[in-house]
Amino acid sequence: MTKPILVTGGTGALGREVVRLLLAEGRPVRVMSRRPRPADDRAAYEWAQCDLRTGAGAADAVDGAEVIIHCASTLGRGDEQVTRNLVEAARQAGNPHLVYISIVGIDVIRFFYYNEKLASEKVVEESGLPWTVLRATQFHDLVAQASSAQRRLPVTFMPAGFRFQPVSTADVAARLVALASGEPAGRAPDLGGPEVRTARDLAEAYQRSTGRRTPVVPLWLPGKAFRAFRAGGNLTPENATGVGTFEEFLAQRS
Repeated sequence: MTKPILVTGGTGALGREVVRLLLAEGRPVRVMSRRPRPADDRAAYEWAQCDLRTGAGAADAVDGAEVIIHCASTLGRGDEQVTRNLVEAARQAGNPHLVYISIVGIDVIRFFYYNEKLASEKVVEESGLPWTVLRATQFHDLVAQASSAQRRLPVTFMPAGFRFQPVSTADVAARLVALASGEPAGRAPDLGGPEVRTARDLAEAYQRSTGRRTPVVPLWLPGKAFRAFRAGGNLTPENATGVGTFEEFLAQRS
């Protein structure tokens, strides 16, 4: 029997797309989630209930897995420990290929979430397991949330001088599946969206998609981390290999 590919965070936005693509290829999949499997879920994958924050259930989740695609995240509230718990269980289970999704610019933009992701990368690199790390730019939905969270305000504030290179979840998922199907690559080439856009431009595109017309006001954010954003530390224009545009994402939402 072919060994399964374990997807941590398999019920999240990225994890769901990874699982969908793997199933479409006829690959055996095991979804890891903190929650029990829904009673009405009849999808053709295994289910592993596991809390990576404590490690409870990790040994059973990784047992027999040939590849682990690590999409689970605590959004900066313990990613490093989560990754340590996963790595420890994986080492005891065998020698699976560990594929980790990370973020472009985390080594030059220093704040709590990026610090956790950078520390998690180090855990992966020093794990002794065969590994691949893919850094991607900000997802379309994250960029859209900056505007949607302000939809009841008379203006929309966007960080002054910021540019983004938003990438589609589908593009990131496809790259992760491709990397998981190949040999361990270490640090894989970064993945960026097809366009570098100003924060103001993206906010105005979001407004057009919702029929709103409120002023977009630049907000100056002080500090080293935000200075690194203004310098383009979150961008990878030389790796603009994603194909899904922000407008296509917005059209699919409407």
